[in-house]
Order: sequence, then structure tokens, then C-alpha cells
Amino acid sequence: MKIVLASQSPARLATLHAAGVKPEVVVSGVDESQIQSRDPANLASALAQLKCRTAAADRPDDLVIGCDSVLAFEGEILGKPGDAATATARWRRMRGRSGVLHTGHCLRLRGDEVVEAASTVVHFADVSDDEIAAYVATGEPLHVAGGFTIDGYGAAFVRGIEGDPGTVVGISIPLLRELVADLGLRWTDLWSFIHPND
Repeated sequence: MKIVLASQSPARLATLHAAGVKPEVVVSGVDESQIQSRDPANLASALAQLKCRTAAADRPDDLVIGCDSVLAFEGEILGKPGDAATATARWRRMRGRSGVLHTGHCLRLRGDEVVEAASTVVHFADVSDDEIAAYVATGEPLHVAGGFTIDGYGAAFVRGIEGDPGTVVGISIPLLRELVADLGLRWTDLWSFIHPND
């Protein structure tokens, strides 16, 4: 058995590495637009499930982990901004306010599957227009859920969180441990599965 991360997110990979788990990365390349939901936690879980199942199709004997995140802000679901104008407009709305970051997790092993979302409240700093422009110019917020991170440049613009910081990064290690147990594995056993290319 190998451990597979069905995500191209360097933050998720780094979080797993820091927790002693070194998976093989398999990018699913799914069309996320095919999943629709008005419930942000359900949307995040469904997207994680899609990525996980796609990656697991050719890896039935491996433990496959899929994750996806969305931000719920003032009744709207926000994914990745995609461009500078959207990221700028979004930050002008979010500054000084709060949102809820939902990260869906899906694990599959030998046909068994577990799915669950983790949610964390994020309080944004009241940043200036100049700070927003500088942040958007880094390119960091364009390709991450909600248009921010807490493990990069964006950390300075988040004044606090309520919940697991890993959820905001994109993968909750405490939740992952519980889901691994639901599949009949012990989290500590995963520490010994080192990918041969590392």
C-alpha cells in the first residue's frame, strides 16, 4: 500500500510532510465546475470526493486522500479568484470581516470510503488598498480558496481563526487521523510509509 495525495497543493503536501506522512502526489485534473451545491461544507466534501475517486480509479490498493476548500462569506461561496481583479474586489469586501473556510476530506482504500468536512472561522484584518494591491501583486491569492492563505504572504492579513489552522491551509491532520481510523488504520502506522523518491 502507498499513500496518495490527490492534490497539487504544495501547502497540503507540506502539512502532511510536517506530520510525518510523505505521500505520492497524483493530480486528478477533474473539472470542478461539474459539482454544484449551495451548502459550502457539502460542496467542499463533494469536490474532495470527486478528486479522490478519480485518483483512486487506478490505485485501488492505495490509501488515497482528496481535499478541497471553499470560503463561505456573507452568504456566498468563494473558491479561487483566478485573476487579480477578482482577488482585489474580494479582499476589499472581506477586510475587517469574517468568513468560514470549509475543507472537505475524502479517503479511499480498497473500495471503502470516508468523507467529512472541517470548518474554521477566519477573521480578516482591516487592510488598506495599498496592502491589498501589494498582496494581489504577489500572485498568491489568485489560486487559493477564498483568495488568501495563512502559511504565506496572507498570514499577516488574518487577525485570527477559530478552529484547526490546518483546515485553512487545506488539510486537517486531526480529522485525517479520525478518518484513517474509520478505515481500520492507525495514523502512527502511516509515518513509516515513505515514498521511495523522497
